[in-house]
Amino acid sequence: MEFRTTVKTGENRGWLHHSDKVVLLGSCFSDNMGAKMRGALIDATVNPMGTLYNPMSIGRGVQRLIECRPMAGQELFMQGGVWNSFDFHSRYSMPDKQVTLDGMNRRITDGHHALKSARLLTVTLGTAIVYRLKSTGDVVANCHKVPQHEFERSMATVDEMTSQLDTMLTSLHEFNPELRVIMTVSPIRHIADGLGINSLSKATLRVAIDHALARHQDYCDYFPAYEIMVDDLRDYRFYASDMVHPSDVAVEYIWQALQATYLDDHSALAVARCERVHKRLQHRPMSANREAVDRFNADTASVVRNLIKEYPYLSNNPELQQALDRQ
Repeated sequence: MEFRTTVKTGENRGWLHHSDKVVLLGSCFSDNMGAKMRGALIDATVNPMGTLYNPMSIGRGVQRLIECRPMAGQELFMQGGVWNSFDFHSRYSMPDKQVTLDGMNRRITDGHHALKSARLLTVTLGTAIVYRLKSTGDVVANCHKVPQHEFERSMATVDEMTSQLDTMLTSLHEFNPELRVIMTVSPIRHIADGLGINSLSKATLRVAIDHALARHQDYCDYFPAYEIMVDDLRDYRFYASDMVHPSDVAVEYIWQALQATYLDDHSALAVARCERVHKRLQHRPMSANREAVDRFNADTASVVRNLIKEYPYLSNNPELQQALDRQ
């Protein structure tokens, strides 16, 4: 007798090799999966423009990255004592305008090159709710605490989102024909407007993705992160204390499902080994005994050298290089 519904993701696609470069865009769940990939020493670029939630802003951001179109000074505005862009997350907002502009443009350049060389892109949509700036009609990625009366809030329609996703996927394929794209709906609940709006938003996103992927199925796929969370892990013990975000256990479970669906057979061992090494790299010996610390660093460097010998493509990994430099 079965007492739970296990979400089936189908046969392994073999889309991801451990040596591949990956880009992750979208909601906070992209940050979760990006952290897992980096913990496996996969070359992952996560949200170059910061966390983005709605498909309109994600599509707009992708187009800027493809074009490598820099931010101009007139696109920034002062709010809350810092300079902001409606296309960037507030983590890149700084008190100095030029510093803000330079930082954002570095992220655009880095994101452009990452997309060009990536073999896999994941795009996680968080919400269908959009905020349009009344003065321009543009959908913003972040309101940056600008007064709400300056925006028009609405739920994007299936047709609007399908069109945006279709344009984005077409542009990505033209820009990097080798790129595979995984679309998913974030399992994070947006409950500020109530559970009814959250359910409607998630359902609308799912329909839009389905319509868009029907036109790009040769190089795109849907991964059911949302379905795993609400149907397979349908218990509050799999949520963090805020009852909104998945717990660490849930994130790990979904990460395992993602690996089983897309990671090729030759990479499973590499991921397991690299995760163990990464955990060792996070450890800092708490000892006043210099000899013990030096011995730990020497042992770690030896482990790293053996790992690079087995997987030479890891030789440029900055975390591994730092471990070697500490010896």
